[in-house]
Amino acid sequence: MSGEEEFEKRLAALEQTVAELQRKLVGAPDPRAGLNKLIGSITDHEVFEEALRYGREYRHADRPRDEDEEES
Repeated sequence: MSGEEEFEKRLAALEQTVAELQRKLVGAPDPRAGLNKLIGSITDHEVFEEALRYGREYRHADRPRDEDEEES
């Protein structure tokens, strides 16, 4: 068997193995599922609103103030 034939045979075997692994992984859970579970885990509406407020304050902390806001 020539080197090229051997290479083709090994490549075909590798492609088959990869295809089998991909078929097995189709049933695997989506890695983002854990994030979706975490996002949906806040059941207390007040706590959720407070977390949103903290996030908003954090994002706006570095922004320069408008002139109208400085006069207040």
